[in-house]
Amino acid sequence: MQVTRPISDLLLKSVDVMREMLRAVQQKEPVDAQRVADLQFDLELAIAQKNSAPAAAPVVEAAAPVVEAAAAAVAARPAYAHRWRILFRPYPQLFVHGNDPLRMLRELAELGQFGVQTDLSSLPQLSDLDTEACLLAWDLTLETNADESVLKEIFDWAEGDCELEIRDELPADPAAASESVPAVAVEPALAIPVTAAVEAPPAAAVARVEHAAEPVAPKPEVKRPNLALAASNEPAEAHKPNVGDASSIRVSTEKIDELMNTVGELVITQSMLSQLGSRIDGDVAEQLRSGLAQLERNMRELQESVMRVRMLPISFVFSRFPRMVRDLSQRLGKNVELKVSGEQTELDKTVLEKIGDPLVHLVRNSVDHGIEMPDVRVAAGKPANGTVNLEAYHKGGSITVEVSDDGGGLNKDRILAKARERGLIGVNDVLSDDAIYELIFMAGFSTADQTTDISGRGVGMDVVRRNIKELGGAIEVRSERGRGSRFIITLPLTLAIVDGQSVNVGGETYIVPLTTIIESLQLKPGMVNRVAGQGEVFWFRDRYVPVVRVHDVFGVKPRAAQLHEGLIMVVEGEGRRCGLFVDDLLGQQQVVIKSLETNFRRVDGVSGATILGDGAIALILDVPGLIRVAAQRAAA
Repeated sequence: MQVTRPISDLLLKSVDVMREMLRAVQQKEPVDAQRVADLQFDLELAIAQKNSAPAAAPVVEAAAPVVEAAAAAVAARPAYAHRWRILFRPYPQLFVHGNDPLRMLRELAELGQFGVQTDLSSLPQLSDLDTEACLLAWDLTLETNADESVLKEIFDWAEGDCELEIRDELPADPAAASESVPAVAVEPALAIPVTAAVEAPPAAAVARVEHAAEPVAPKPEVKRPNLALAASNEPAEAHKPNVGDASSIRVSTEKIDELMNTVGELVITQSMLSQLGSRIDGDVAEQLRSGLAQLERNMRELQESVMRVRMLPISFVFSRFPRMVRDLSQRLGKNVELKVSGEQTELDKTVLEKIGDPLVHLVRNSVDHGIEMPDVRVAAGKPANGTVNLEAYHKGGSITVEVSDDGGGLNKDRILAKARERGLIGVNDVLSDDAIYELIFMAGFSTADQTTDISGRGVGMDVVRRNIKELGGAIEVRSERGRGSRFIITLPLTLAIVDGQSVNVGGETYIVPLTTIIESLQLKPGMVNRVAGQGEVFWFRDRYVPVVRVHDVFGVKPRAAQLHEGLIMVVEGEGRRCGLFVDDLLGQQQVVIKSLETNFRRVDGVSGATILGDGAIALILDVPGLIRVAAQRAAA
């Protein structure tokens, strides 16, 4: 059957129905029998419509015409120098060593007239199936001018992983070759069922006919031998390797989390010992510090190994989007192509589970709001087919996921009009592009004229940002009118451990994530200005950057009251920069994140806490949240 859009829709619908049936069985709920029956009717109707087409050939009711048709087909073929019979019996470890039998069969098929018969007798019950073992064998026939060395070269990579028998069945006498019917005389295209009994032909003819028809209609009462064990007197176990060497085990996430917590406690203990070792003097002090340095390296390797156990490729999330984009584009009457890259980028399992919903919303918006209708695109000089790109890649110590499209881009005038209509900004307020794009992240904000089940459903971009922020990430928007939009999501590799810079403010220690730090510097007197509505600012690389006094935010008495007496740490979050005013920098270290929300409550400007080597508690700063808190204070 030709692959058409209705056929594809029907097959995809069947996948959905089977998935629902499986879920119903798992949850011990009744299966929707009506939907199954409707789908079965649709499938049977599609098959009936295909079968109603004119038949390619009538059914022949005698064995003699079968032989004649086969002989005529053979006569029409080019004459080949060889007719090879190949018995290919792989050992179970064939897949483990990277061999692909289908590749070998495809290469053989390119050499001439090819026939295949598969031996399934070694397949066990589904519950006992080892998916990493090759349990099939093949009986192959090939008419070709290629010699035996060419065939052996195709199977060269499988040497030692299979039993291979190659023999030439072409008779030496050319006259005999013209009289006989070759083993591949009846191909699937010539498979014509025999529906009536006929008189027994001569014995020689019977032998030739049965041999020719064997690939098409083998006798049901005759069981083919197990090709995997043929021509061998050794027991089956002799051919089975230790396939378990490359196997994996399933471990619950709870056990991985327990292991991660234990490693986190070891990191704290190692940090405590390192601080203690730095204060010890004497003959053994150097040896102790050397041992502690080795312990620190081992701890980091252990920590990274445990983190890798939790890592999964982001393809687990990306795999849902091709089908979703296809269905959405059909419903909206648009032509949209989804391009995915970086799907093997690995991410922490917890982050992976929670990033799915924000990505679904962003992709839906790109298809619905971003990509224009085909006639609009053509009128604008664009191709009728729109493109949505989904990309993941490593950047620094984090993962970046981008959702972009080549649509119309964000309409700044429409966003401003909607914001003024709702009273979010003043009538005469002038905003920068970045500030306008920030408006779409406000609660309930939408430019859709009416809500649909595709987008504008009341679940706006504020939910997307909140979910990403809960993962310790950030989202940034870039758009160009008429050219498209990009939504850039930055996520931490893991939620358990963070590389941070320890800073001192008064008698307290805070941790600033390294991924947010741009530069640390000391200001000179007179470099700071005060701007209405923004508080204190200083000039840094062609722009004014606001100052956030950390001691004011957390109510701590600082050692340095003047800005030129302490240090300024320039940080960036959600596309905005600020300078954190601190007393001193203490050092960089990996810290284990302990959730404040789980054990206490949510605190603005704080993403979590950690235990330092001396047993003290240090808060881990949430830089984007800290910038928002400082902006609210300055505006007040």
